[in-house]
Amino acid sequence: MPTLNANGLRIAFDTAGDPKAVPLLLVHGLGMQLTAWPDEFVEGLVELGFYVIRFDNRDCGLSTKFEQAGVPNLFLARLKSRLGWSLRPAYRLEDMAEDALGVLSALGVARAHVVGVSMGGMVAQILAARHPQRVLSLTSIMSSSGRRGLPGPLPKVRQALARKPANPADLDSIVDHTVALLREIGSPAYPTPEKALRKRVARTLRRSYCPGGLARQMMAVAAGGDRSAELRRIGAPTLVIHGAADPLVPLACGQDTAEQIPGARLEVIEGMGHDLPPQLVERLLALIDAHARGKMLPDSTPRLFVKQ
Repeated sequence: MPTLNANGLRIAFDTAGDPKAVPLLLVHGLGMQLTAWPDEFVEGLVELGFYVIRFDNRDCGLSTKFEQAGVPNLFLARLKSRLGWSLRPAYRLEDMAEDALGVLSALGVARAHVVGVSMGGMVAQILAARHPQRVLSLTSIMSSSGRRGLPGPLPKVRQALARKPANPADLDSIVDHTVALLREIGSPAYPTPEKALRKRVARTLRRSYCPGGLARQMMAVAAGGDRSAELRRIGAPTLVIHGAADPLVPLACGQDTAEQIPGARLEVIEGMGHDLPPQLVERLLALIDAHARGKMLPDSTPRLFVKQ
């Protein structure tokens, strides 16, 4: 896997498609490596004529880890956050946005369409707000503005997030734990086949497993606060996609994100949770392609896609 230097870090990356085609940067979510993007999703973007760039966020995959910062106490961090106390993460979402910018610069890409998922959506929002000259369009998927008062994960998801693998030293145990969590937050109307899900999780964990990095990224999200003011500065054409059945980042978060960004369009997908299930890849590709090319239908917002 090739690496590059960005924002003072070693960042693992991958590209697909013709470098002369229109660049599209993918920014993934919490603890998700670049390999977590579905192959059919990346291949579909290439077939649509995009030069696709993926990378491992800091503290994830094969990119620079911040082990020297230690593992944060997330329970204490949540308590401080509820009390309105300031948090001191190892780094912030703004730093991660600079990493994404550094990836584009290292690859000689002046401007790109940017697609961010979950935490990656937050990073993409900051990138679009702070570096408007580098972002052709923004697509924020299953993400949030971070505004106080928005709903958080459902109780059953909070419980799942708090669990740990039965044997943290055993790969099979870690795979079981991860698959169970992904099942909890996944799309109820579009379940990923068990065999395919386990295979993808096992492949990802064999590539890299850094629970400390996951915790530090969670701290960065918790310390991110309300980005509403920044979202109102975004001038790039923006598409917000959110699942109506998202149990981790509820639909209200996507609705609020669209409300905060001037001219943003909200697309709600019925039955979609907090994942990119294979059954929805074609729909997601169509939305991203139409948005990037400025060919979205001028229908009323939001549009609701239901299971066929």
